[in-house]
Amino acid sequence: MELRGTVNGIEVYDDFAHHPTAIRTTLDGLRRKLGAEARILAVFEPRSNTMKLGTMKSQLPWSLESADLVFCHTAGLDWDAAEALESMGVGAGQRAQVAADIETLIAQISAVIRPGDHIVCMSNGGFGGIHAKLLQALK
Repeated sequence: MELRGTVNGIEVYDDFAHHPTAIRTTLDGLRRKLGAEARILAVFEPRSNTMKLGTMKSQLPWSLESADLVFCHTAGLDWDAAEALESMGVGAGQRAQVAADIETLIAQISAVIRPGDHIVCMSNGGFGGIHAKLLQALK
């Protein structure tokens, strides 16, 4: 995990986690480091072939348990991410939100972010430059 920047007390991280076990390991480790009081926002892009096909979609709620809020990029998926995350509560004001484009994800995150939060962007690719776009939006 790499810290990409801090704006107004909000840290934005990048992590290669792209498989449910790796996602859980990353988030559990950050939770142990930060403590129960810190807010962790998981922003993930199911980009690997197995994730795009939905092979491991049933494991996503389990893998994201340590995150306070979850944002999923749904472009290119062959399955319904909102349905897969349903047990977490999906939609505005809920624990999980989904979006097909980066701009909507950033708007969703911007609507709930507060100083002291930790945003972890997880993908095995460039994730549409979300790190820089998030840091810019937080200014």
